[in-house]
Formats: sequence, C-alpha cells, structure tokens
Amino acid sequence: MRILTTLLAIFVLVTMAAFKNNKTLTVTSYAFTNNGNIPVKYTCLGQAASPPLSIGNIPEGAKSLAVIVDDPDAPIKPPTPAAPRATKNKHKKTATTKHPKTGTETPPVYFTHWLIWNIDVDGGTIPENFKNDNEGTNSAQQVGYIGICPPTGTHHYRFKVYALDTKLNISKSSDKAALEKVMQGHILAWGELDGVFNKTYR
Repeated sequence: MRILTTLLAIFVLVTMAAFKNNKTLTVTSYAFTNNGNIPVKYTCLGQAASPPLSIGNIPEGAKSLAVIVDDPDAPIKPPTPAAPRATKNKHKKTATTKHPKTGTETPPVYFTHWLIWNIDVDGGTIPENFKNDNEGTNSAQQVGYIGICPPTGTHHYRFKVYALDTKLNISKSSDKAALEKVMQGHILAWGELDGVFNKTYR
C-alpha cells in the first residue's frame, strides 16, 4: 500500500510539473480578431502576404518561435503505401485511416500554408509578410507562405505558434510532419489564432 501511495504521489508531481510547463501563448493580430474574417490582403486575391502576429506570455527559457499555418477545412489524404482503409467518424468532418496491417489510425493531414521556425523571441512580434532563412515547404510544394485561397465556401485557418527551448537545424525541404517531429520535446508553450475567409463573401 505504501508503494502504491508513493507511486501515486510521484505521478501527481510529474503531472503537475508537465502542466506547469505547458503554458499557453497568446496569439493576436491587429489585422483580424480570433475567428474573424482575414483581410483580402493576406489571400490569393490580394498580396498573398503573411499577416502580422503578436505573441504574448512567452515563457522564460524560450530560444525561438515556430509557426504552422494550416486549413482544417482542406484535408489532404495521407500517403497510402499499403492502401489504408478509410473509416467514417461521426464526430468529425474528415475521416481517419487505418493501416491494414497495424490497425493504427492515422490522423488527417491538412493543407499547410506556412512553416517557419527559428524566429527571434525578442519583442514577441512577427511582422507582416515576414520571411527568414528557415521556412519549410508548404502543401503547394513551395518554400514560404502561400496566400489563403479556399476553393469554395468558408474555410478556417489556424495560425499556431510554438515557443521552443532551442533553435532548430532542419532543411528547407522539411514539411509539416518533419517540423512537428523535430519540435517534440522542445515545446515550452504554444497558442493559436484562428481566422476565416470566403472568396465570395469577403
């Protein structure tokens, strides 16, 4: 019983420590509000520039920021090396897939508009149309930001910012999966700003 109590206490302490370190960044923009309409300037109908972002609550020890912008309304089917079977999910718009041999589910992959890392944490701002030498390959197979451009209807766009305890050393050819993999174990905090755009009702 004493061993069980000790193990439980250790588990609680570890959980509290993990929660304490999992702070949330505040991500805002003077260009649009959370869940608000993204101005045409930042889309394929305008200048296709990346919008300005302000990041607050950056934790001590953060060495760099990384940004991932994707469109959850534009799912991309994951690779099918062994023809995974699609399984319906009543609670989500998109379906997951199960590998025929392992049976494990693969989460849906969404169209990625921007991957960028090794952004300086000083000031907590990412200017409009920001560029650096550490931008990954988006879903259009281009390096850098690609303007928001929903094919039909209203799409939602997630501007996710991560505070890391290190700077990353990865290739520009890196895609979203590669960036997420190399960030594992280095994320001190993260936050998200969402926006919407419809080419007809903008």
